[in-house]
Amino acid sequence: FLPLVAEFCCGLFVILILGKFWFLAVLYLLWLYLDWETPSKGGRRSQWVRGWTVWKYFREYFPIHLIKTSDLNPSYNYLLGFHPHGVLVAGAFGNFCTDSSFKNLFPGLTPYLHIMPIWFGCPFFREYVMSAGMVSASKKSVSYVLNNEGGGHASVIVIGGAEESLNAHPGSLTLNILKRKGFIKMALKHGAHLVPVFSFGENELFKQVANPKGSWLRNVQEKLQKKMGFALPLFHARGIFQYSFGLIPYRQPIHTVVGSPIHVKQNLNPTTEEIEQLHALYLQKLRQLFEEHKRNYGIPEHKSLIFE
Repeated sequence: FLPLVAEFCCGLFVILILGKFWFLAVLYLLWLYLDWETPSKGGRRSQWVRGWTVWKYFREYFPIHLIKTSDLNPSYNYLLGFHPHGVLVAGAFGNFCTDSSFKNLFPGLTPYLHIMPIWFGCPFFREYVMSAGMVSASKKSVSYVLNNEGGGHASVIVIGGAEESLNAHPGSLTLNILKRKGFIKMALKHGAHLVPVFSFGENELFKQVANPKGSWLRNVQEKLQKKMGFALPLFHARGIFQYSFGLIPYRQPIHTVVGSPIHVKQNLNPTTEEIEQLHALYLQKLRQLFEEHKRNYGIPEHKSLIFE
């Protein structure tokens, strides 16, 4: 959906620059130049946008729930690893980019959802995503959020990234995480406590055209993902007045469970061994979180997470 909305915004900008109000487009380009670094410096959130009534209906449609398992002391900064990506990342958006129950469950914490830098180059669209509390997923941006000396900041990173959306089939429990250790290094360098987050139901919102690894479709999707920076899963769900086919997600409940924090001591120059050890501990805690809660959300007892 992000590519569709971004495409609409870019099309609107082209219409503007080719029309009689071209001077407004030129002024906006000047603004874009002057404001280019803002997505890497905490963004520019708007409580008015985050509180739009439409987001209340968005959360109730599925519905989306946020489940707390432990207190998060606002005196510290946190790095929340969100899993899985799914197609829509609905749980991450609904819980961290709208006026949801997060502020009541975790008072004193401000969440920042990190998304690919490419989206902040899109005219108009960038203003919206920043107003919702989204910031760049660049190292500079994550460092800016986690460098808050007074604590109270929570970086939310979808660890599997766009690549993981290609695994977003109903019932899939495959996470792209074994080679993703940059977030571990960032947590160590800034002394940010790690928090695993698992969003049950995220992969149930759409059906995706079969694309097993090694198939021609998967090969094409992976090549496009590497070139464009975002994946293009071929998905479908329901329509407005019928349930057989369409692009509207199914009404499947999403339960985003926030785990207990893994306390991290600041280490400005972590060794490879230290990163590996913390990564292994994170995987252990993520698996433990999933196993403790899977029965509550319809996951069969014999099913477990698959790390790739």
